[in-house]
Amino acid sequence: MSTQADAGPSSAARADAPTAVARTRPYLCSVRREIWENRSIWIAPLAAAGFVLFGVAISLIRHPHGMEKISKASPAAQAAFHMIPYGIAIVAILITAAIVALFYCLGTLYNERRDRSILFWKSMPVSDVTTVLAKASIPMVVLPLIAFVVICATQLVMLLLNAAAATPFWSSVPLLRIWALLVYGMVALVLWNAPICGWLLVLSAWAKRSPFLWAALPPLAIGIVEKLAFDTSYFWNFVQYRLHGGFTEAFAPMPRHMKVFQWPEPDPAKFFSTPGLWLGLVAAAALFALAIWLRRRREPM
Repeated sequence: MSTQADAGPSSAARADAPTAVARTRPYLCSVRREIWENRSIWIAPLAAAGFVLFGVAISLIRHPHGMEKISKASPAAQAAFHMIPYGIAIVAILITAAIVALFYCLGTLYNERRDRSILFWKSMPVSDVTTVLAKASIPMVVLPLIAFVVICATQLVMLLLNAAAATPFWSSVPLLRIWALLVYGMVALVLWNAPICGWLLVLSAWAKRSPFLWAALPPLAIGIVEKLAFDTSYFWNFVQYRLHGGFTEAFAPMPRHMKVFQWPEPDPAKFFSTPGLWLGLVAAAALFALAIWLRRRREPM
């Protein structure tokens, strides 16, 4: 009897495993389809990394001339000077990923209605919920992961180039600390910018033409009308806070006049206690639900 009793739960678990796989398979296949159809997701960050490495290589060729300029600085200033390219690599690749995410969100639901491929995809056994969530995963999960891997690989190559050129302070570059800060910062930015992603997907599912203009012109018009009518800038301050507030809330304030380059210090307690974060996540959930509803209702153009 004990053998039969023990066999029951294990057989039930084995029966549930294929069901769980079957439930997630449409989502994973949809994500892979988005990556395959939008190759700029990984090509653009790699291209940005290539330009960064090209610039680093040129700077190493001009290394003796550059060292003459900073040879009179303090050791701390010289070490900070050699940290700047690593920060530039992060900024360049993240900005590239953000631009790719912007155009992807505005075009992903719009393009399938414009080329009428939505008729084919709706005939497949994939729900609108799965499709929209898979599309939202590209700017919120896949692109950040690709950007992180590309940044780590780029900075590692930069370190090896500096070591080969025997530049000072190359062995003291805190790559592990930089990567830990990068993980925290990217998670914070993804969570903070979730409502922006949701709003762009709504515009992509709703607009009949030129979703980029719908994303740019209405906020511009509202800001101009508010300034002319009331001489205030509350709307623009809100937009700027939504665009740039993630960094200021996630990290401790930086000194206004830094004498040397410094990496920001994380402040997770401040970030996760910010009302703007949680209100933004609630708004993002509502916007994703609206995008799902619009995809179900909108017809091909």
